Amino acid sequence: MIDRRPGIRPRASLGRRLDVIARVGFPACMTVLLMLLTQAPLEIPEQAALLPAVSLCCVWFWSLFRPDNLPPPVVFLIGLFMDLLGYLPPGVGIFTLLAVQALALAMRRSLARRGFIWVWGVFAGVAVAAALVIWLLTMLLTFRVLLPYPAVFIAALSIAIFPILAVPFAAAHRSVADPDQA
Repeated sequence: MIDRRPGIRPRASLGRRLDVIARVGFPACMTVLLMLLTQAPLEIPEQAALLPAVSLCCVWFWSLFRPDNLPPPVVFLIGLFMDLLGYLPPGVGIFTLLAVQALALAMRRSLARRGFIWVWGVFAGVAVAAALVIWLLTMLLTFRVLLPYPAVFIAALSIAIFPILAVPFAAAHRSVADPDQA
């Protein structure tokens, strides 16, 4: 059927506008919720490494597939939240997550057409670099020499949990986080 009045649309209802806002805010809310979940007293060994690993995975995925829903100011706030929750020196989480987002945005066009293995492989390199940045900045800002084992563990944990998080995120990307379906 041909639309006879192409420029005239009915005004969106309050429910539809709230639905769009909820869909746009889904990536940030899910990231913060998962960050809070990593701080729950679960008695998991090396649980502290989950916070940067989950944060890296979330920012990478949503910056790659829904960059409009996770703008840099929101990533800044998520990084600040990561610094506060993880007892990192101020600015380490912010800088790291903004750098991860910048890399994801720079590689978005080429990676969006590739398969999951490519995305995961590139994320592995980004996770190693991000863990190295966290380790180096923490050493510089605390004036202490730290062992590299926590950074290696954060990188390995990030690489390992990315597929676990990517499966539900991909389903949400096509449904709950899509503002066009509101």
